[in-house]
Amino acid sequence: MVAAAVRPGRRPDVGPLAEVLGRAFHDDPVMTWVLPDDAARTRGLQRMFATMARHHFLRGGGVEVAEAGDGVGAAALWDPPGRWKQTRLEEWLMMPGFVRAFGSRVAHGQQVAELMKEHHPEEPHWYLAIIGSDPAVRGTGFGQALMRSRLDRCDAEYAPAYLESSNPDNIAYYERFGFEVTRELTLPDGGPTLWPMWRQPRSS
Repeated sequence: MVAAAVRPGRRPDVGPLAEVLGRAFHDDPVMTWVLPDDAARTRGLQRMFATMARHHFLRGGGVEVAEAGDGVGAAALWDPPGRWKQTRLEEWLMMPGFVRAFGSRVAHGQQVAELMKEHHPEEPHWYLAIIGSDPAVRGTGFGQALMRSRLDRCDAEYAPAYLESSNPDNIAYYERFGFEVTRELTLPDGGPTLWPMWRQPRSS
């Protein structure tokens, strides 16, 4: 097994990482609720992740990718403390991409975003908005390498970290890194559940 190497994401990585994250989240319960059609979801997720990375996360220096020979195998999109809210300029730049990504389902995407914003903690923290591995490399350490890279920095800065798990199957995985579920958020009209998770920094 080749060890995954983690490095900061750059603008040329936007396309490959969007494809990887699109495949990683294709069967995600929340994404399936937002985009129930399989073909539309395949196209829409790639457009959504590319839009988010290009216009928000790269600007904040929060993109990391893991690769090993065959290119990007996993990616993580982080916000540093105090930067999880998108600026008005970023929202304006991202809107066309989101409309293309979600089409007639754009209101469902907005419902997810608003629910997450409403319950987002105010205490300064690193925010793990998105992490995902290509199904072809899942279970081979790519995601773990990404988690350790930024969580080691959190511990060095003695900063907490926060995420929302959109899949109940991933909760135990995040718990292994020190995250704890703080509540449950259920989307309207019989929608799926999100699990906010908080991680206190670990002293060395």
